[in-house]
Amino acid sequence: MFEVFRGWIDTHLSDEEAVLFIAILIGFFVVVITMGAILAPLLTGIVLAYVMQGIITALSRFQIPRWFAVTVTFLVFLGGFIGFLFFIIPLVWRQLQSLLNGLPDKISRTQELLDRLPDQFPGIISQQQVQVWVDMLNSEASGITQWLVSFSLSSLPILVAVVVYVLLVPILVLFLLKDKDEIIAWSLSFLPKDRPLMDQIGIEMNQQMANYIRGKFIEFLIIGVTSYLFFAVMGVNYAVLLGFLVGLSVIVPYVGVMAVTIPVVIISYLQFGWTSEFLYLVFGYGVIQGIDGMVLVPLLFSESNNLHPIAIITAVLVFGSWWGLWGVFFAIPLATLVKAVMNAWPSSLREEPG
Repeated sequence: MFEVFRGWIDTHLSDEEAVLFIAILIGFFVVVITMGAILAPLLTGIVLAYVMQGIITALSRFQIPRWFAVTVTFLVFLGGFIGFLFFIIPLVWRQLQSLLNGLPDKISRTQELLDRLPDQFPGIISQQQVQVWVDMLNSEASGITQWLVSFSLSSLPILVAVVVYVLLVPILVLFLLKDKDEIIAWSLSFLPKDRPLMDQIGIEMNQQMANYIRGKFIEFLIIGVTSYLFFAVMGVNYAVLLGFLVGLSVIVPYVGVMAVTIPVVIISYLQFGWTSEFLYLVFGYGVIQGIDGMVLVPLLFSESNNLHPIAIITAVLVFGSWWGLWGVFFAIPLATLVKAVMNAWPSSLREEPG
């Protein structure tokens, strides 16, 4: 047994750089898991800087000086940040409040619809099944009410966090864009000068992260705006809120689409009933999701490493449980990192026979 364990160490952990790299990864995950909430503004700034760096790269192709490209890009970001903060978020919040205020009425109407099901589908749905569904609905409604009470009681810390984000994120984005090269050089100064494994993984991950974050941002904008316009044209209540939720759903692969479809269908059915408008809306929403999955995703993420759906869902579950919302967002890049490390890991088993 000892010889087997020693042979495994000699095979996989004989390279000093590999051991150092795995120690850095462990330290990184420990810091993120234990201090993720504190580092959230910095992580937000890094994500937004990745998005804005694409604009700087595009401007540099026209021989525009970097300082001017950074200035223009930051002004574009600042305008979008202010617009999102003071126009989009208040609209979403007002519609969310309106939805929650009308929740008791919607629950009553849902119970009435459920009570009619045994008469509409005799022999298929029984009164006992309907009663189980009604009890579940009341239980969920009670949970939502308790959440609202606890949310209102804890709103002060949330407001403080919002103020911190509003003040810190733009400053962080500015310096991450302006001093990117200096920050990278300073970080690399702590690593060995000869680091082929780290350089290989670092270059691959930087490209993957850039493609993923920019792609997700573009996908969020396209799907969110398209969904809002479609809901608004169809006259759906809470069009801004639903469009925003559909846009956010692209962040969570597979699970997000399923989660956001439920409120879209329920709200639409309660508003239109079993009518042609409801069927048109469900069909149009399905078309939007189909375009996202079959056109946008292959187009935006064609340069990303292919991961099996089981690997993606596992990554979402694991990193989401460790790191909350950030873990869900970075699940695919982190899974790609694991794959890149496994492919680049030095091992005598990978050596070609002489």
